[in-house]
Amino acid sequence: MLPRRRIFRPAPSPRAWRGPLLLLGLAAGTATLIGLGGPTQLFGNSPREQDWAAGPAEVRVVDGETLRLADRIVRLRGLDAPARGQACRDSAGREFDCGAGSAEALSRLLGGRGVACRVRGRDRFGRGLGQCSTLAGTDAAGMELNGALVSAGWALAEDEGLAGMEGAARAAGRGLWAAGARAPEGWAGRH
Repeated sequence: MLPRRRIFRPAPSPRAWRGPLLLLGLAAGTATLIGLGGPTQLFGNSPREQDWAAGPAEVRVVDGETLRLADRIVRLRGLDAPARGQACRDSAGREFDCGAGSAEALSRLLGGRGVACRVRGRDRFGRGLGQCSTLAGTDAAGMELNGALVSAGWALAEDEGLAGMEGAARAAGRGLWAAGARAPEGWAGRH
């Protein structure tokens, strides 16, 4: 006699599903626990304050108020420097590129040293807004760049704390105010 052939398989026993369901439950539970202990600043939120720093080889002057620190860009908080190509006039009426002068002044203040910045917020272009200082080196102590640039006369104060420095620079004829120079056209109504 020939054995009977079965066309249909018997239904799996309920125990066969326990293994995969148990593994799926363990994976979901583990993911939940990891998620609870994970970072709280996801999806574009950032901490209110960050410390950014770069060594001398990683610091580049973008313009009179902006630095590139390796792969990050920071704008000096509380001041407004002229853009490159922005024309100022000296007391004789001759035009000069006060934006380039401001960038050169910032470069001189850096003096080939590294920079440390306390970044709080971002500007309308997404740059970090920072209070920056040069790192102390063997030849010089650290210098606060925001105030030094305003004090040297190469930027206008947007912050009340820097207003006195701007007034002193104007009175002494430093930077943009040297030899009776006037502010760039775009600033005429502000200051």
